[in-house]
Amino acid sequence: MQSDVSKRAKAVEYKRRQQGQTFLDHLIIDVRAGKGGDGAVAFHREKFKPNGPPSGGNGGQGGNVYIACDPSIGSLVGIPKQIRAAKGSKGLGTFRHGKNAKDTIIRVPVGTVVKEVTDPERRAKTKEEALAEMLERLDDDEKEKKLRNLRWVHYPMHTEENEGSDFFQEAEKALLREERAAERERMIQERQHYEESSTLYLDLTSPTAEGGEGHLVARGGSGGFGNPHFLTLTNRSPKWATRGKEGDWITLELELKLLADIGLVGFPNAGKSTLLRALTRSQAEVAPYAFTTLNPQVGTVRVWEGGEFDGDGSNVIEDSSLKRKKDREAMDAGLIPETKLGASRLGGELYRFTIADNPGLIARASENVGLGHSFLRSIERSLALVYVVDLSGEAPWEELRILRSELETYKPGLSRRARMVLANKADKLDDSDPDAVSEAKAKLEKLRSFVEEEISEGGMALDVVPVSGKFKVNLETAVERMGKYVKEAREAEDEAEAE
Repeated sequence: MQSDVSKRAKAVEYKRRQQGQTFLDHLIIDVRAGKGGDGAVAFHREKFKPNGPPSGGNGGQGGNVYIACDPSIGSLVGIPKQIRAAKGSKGLGTFRHGKNAKDTIIRVPVGTVVKEVTDPERRAKTKEEALAEMLERLDDDEKEKKLRNLRWVHYPMHTEENEGSDFFQEAEKALLREERAAERERMIQERQHYEESSTLYLDLTSPTAEGGEGHLVARGGSGGFGNPHFLTLTNRSPKWATRGKEGDWITLELELKLLADIGLVGFPNAGKSTLLRALTRSQAEVAPYAFTTLNPQVGTVRVWEGGEFDGDGSNVIEDSSLKRKKDREAMDAGLIPETKLGASRLGGELYRFTIADNPGLIARASENVGLGHSFLRSIERSLALVYVVDLSGEAPWEELRILRSELETYKPGLSRRARMVLANKADKLDDSDPDAVSEAKAKLEKLRSFVEEEISEGGMALDVVPVSGKFKVNLETAVERMGKYVKEAREAEDEAEAE
């Protein structure tokens, strides 16, 4: 058993050092909407009508890129770093327009913040930069030729004839005026849509409606015009069309901030996962080594009329590997593991709230040491924070001092959300050894004194509650107070919104 624990501890430590997480809460992606299809240069032909009118179809619209919130997704890990929407189809003869490309939808978890990256060192090249790089080594004549080739499609063997034509030059000037007017109109619409901000910013706190596409982040390029578009009273046979426009190119930063009512804040191996298992039906990993939790875990606390709450059905929260072994043995014997059995409730549900077990925090986490910012990002949106300290440790008050300091260093004011200190592993308070009981009581008293004298958030002292997640001691008091904190925070939010 000891060797198995040692192997798992080494595997977790390796995974942490390699940043090999199946949970991803920060990602920068390069997004390009689809290019529009080229217009066609064609002429209608049929029997006895060899010189028919222009009949080239317009190109199809390039695919748009949307971001949608999907509650079934819990991480950014499945999102590719490069998103390329489909191109529109080319126009064809006999007035056949190209098909519009399908839109691309990026599905992200609820709680994702989407920001446009404007820093040149962090973002990909823009369309303008890519074009400038392409033209960099060309002389003026070559640049003009290249730009015309990027914009126009000519009837075979008629390029030079078209470019020397007065009709073509007039069409070129008219097209440039149309493009400038369309760009101005688009910029005005985007400013209105994004509330006067010049950059994209989305805070996705609710799921996208079923069947909805989500938020548009990159618009597909428009299709090119077929040659009928350039038909005039004086020019009855235009032999040119336009190419499709490039879609939007944008670099986005995705940052996932979990939406949990209560966030547990503590050192590695302080017992946060054990508490989550004891309070909810979460299957968080529990083991006797540090950094057991590499990825945030969220569980739901459901409180019933009798004061009971859901949790692991066993009397003692065991090491996860031992629990899995017992469950397998029970299933092999044709039995249902006790943790799979739903509790019988006589009354209805009073209330519920979510609680997050976050990766362990260590000193200098605000400088991204350990799991650093991955931990701190995951608690930013919690309505209330609860410190979890190990009462069996040498100095739980020093743990508390470091935890508060790191929260405040990372984001000033974040520690004000803390409402309670859970002195976990307090089973020694009921030990058969009198010396162990005296030592545990002395530590608890010193911890309470430290909180009263040195930690006061918003002029209010934090509650100190001794508990044992493993043996389920005094958890009812902790749940009752957490429910009170959540209710107060929700009421404060409602009042703020009403104002």
